[in-house]
Amino acid sequence: MPKCPNCQKEVYFAEKVTSLGKDWHRPCLKCEKCKKTLSAGSHAEHDGKPYCHNPCYSALYGPKGFGRGGSESHKYDK
Repeated sequence: MPKCPNCQKEVYFAEKVTSLGKDWHRPCLKCEKCKKTLSAGSHAEHDGKPYCHNPCYSALYGPKGFGRGGSESHKYDK
């Protein structure tokens, strides 16, 4: 029986949500930053952890702005 990556309890077939290659309980699939409940496939991933697209993932890992605009005003962090 697979274990939920969040709570480490067994995930039964009736309560299973598959995302990021793992089986989760529906309420356990939450944004790592804001804790909003996510649906499978409609979220971003960083280091194997789920994040909501906006605002959390884009604020943490998206482009950072600087300068006066134009093509030189974005910095992409890895």
